Amino acid sequence: MDFWHAESIPDALPDEKKAGVRRTLLDTFETILLSLALFLAINAVSERIRVESVSMQPTLFAGDMVIVNKLAYRFNNSPHRGDVIVFKYPPDPESIPYIKRIVGLSGDQVHIANGKVYINGQLIDEPYLKVSTNRGGDWTVPDRQLFVMGDNRNNSRDSRAWGFVPFENIIGRAELIYLPPQHWAFLHQNIAVASPEP
Repeated sequence: MDFWHAESIPDALPDEKKAGVRRTLLDTFETILLSLALFLAINAVSERIRVESVSMQPTLFAGDMVIVNKLAYRFNNSPHRGDVIVFKYPPDPESIPYIKRIVGLSGDQVHIANGKVYINGQLIDEPYLKVSTNRGGDWTVPDRQLFVMGDNRNNSRDSRAWGFVPFENIIGRAELIYLPPQHWAFLHQNIAVASPEP
């Protein structure tokens, strides 16, 4: 003979229902708070920008989305030749920020002639360029300022036109193209000063 045992589960007590609702609300609040803290932390150390011009082609194209490291030059880290930086436009700091490549550092003598760039008398290697530099001249970079140029040298308004970038105008160093996926790339590329030409 088979014996069947039926066990009924009692309905949840009112206090248990209230505790479940409180737990759900508390979990939701904690999730929102954590998300907000992460959002603020990420924005404190980085920024996302959209490139709006052709002045940095072929490195950056209009529409590219870039992650900018806002802490790159804090804590005694200095800008380096070859860094791509985002900065407040010196003639009008309230306008849309610019993105260019550092070519000359504080104290450098910049000489551009015959499509080539010389720093302190030495030719620099610029593997990211597809065209030679058309506008020439001579500049001495003041203390705590930078000489910047776009990689699309013949279609870039940069230090050759409006002068130097003060350190305090720097927003950060461009690190990564993250959109569109086919342009994904790291932007950190050091350039070296080559030996003087024979």
